[in-house]
Amino acid sequence: MLINKYTIIQCQRVILVPYKKEHVLKYHEWMKSESLQQLTASEPLTLEEEYEMQKSWLRDENKLTFIILDKAKYEETQNEIDSMIGDTNLFFANADDRICAEAEIMIAEEWARKRKCGWEATLLMFMYGIDYLGVKQYIVKISYQNDISIKMFNDMGFVEVGRSDVFQEVTLSKLVDDMWIEWIKQSLGHFKVIDKNIEKENKVV
Repeated sequence: MLINKYTIIQCQRVILVPYKKEHVLKYHEWMKSESLQQLTASEPLTLEEEYEMQKSWLRDENKLTFIILDKAKYEETQNEIDSMIGDTNLFFANADDRICAEAEIMIAEEWARKRKCGWEATLLMFMYGIDYLGVKQYIVKISYQNDISIKMFNDMGFVEVGRSDVFQEVTLSKLVDDMWIEWIKQSLGHFKVIDKNIEKENKVV
């Protein structure tokens, strides 16, 4: 999606950056993992297909993606590739009606798991969707085997609304309201959204 082409979101543990051509090779290496393919319900792509996918994500007004960087590692190295730990995405059924978005989160680097990086990145994406795209409802579809993600979204206030034994996945949903927005802001604390034209900070006293 072009709206986040120049957007960077910074928080305590992670930095979200646009998915660019230079990220593709490492992303492609991640997706060779059968366990990640299974957890994300993804099919392996060739490197050429992965480059084409990156281009399509940039142009497609129904899809939004950020690459997740480990903030501490980036501050140490100033290298986005070395600091990449995963990605987070939103999907819209209709670009003209962005009321409901399907969200995804992946922490691909094992060393970055169990450190609340996925939690923080997901909440940042939720706030971006609310503030800049007007999202009013989020849904997630998670593999039956991904107990960690199911628990995380339950802890975020999502409730189960369906199951598919065919796809072996559960669907969870959360309506956006003022109380939930305030909870997200309190959970995140200070975060900053920076792009070419806008700089916005959230400060919790």
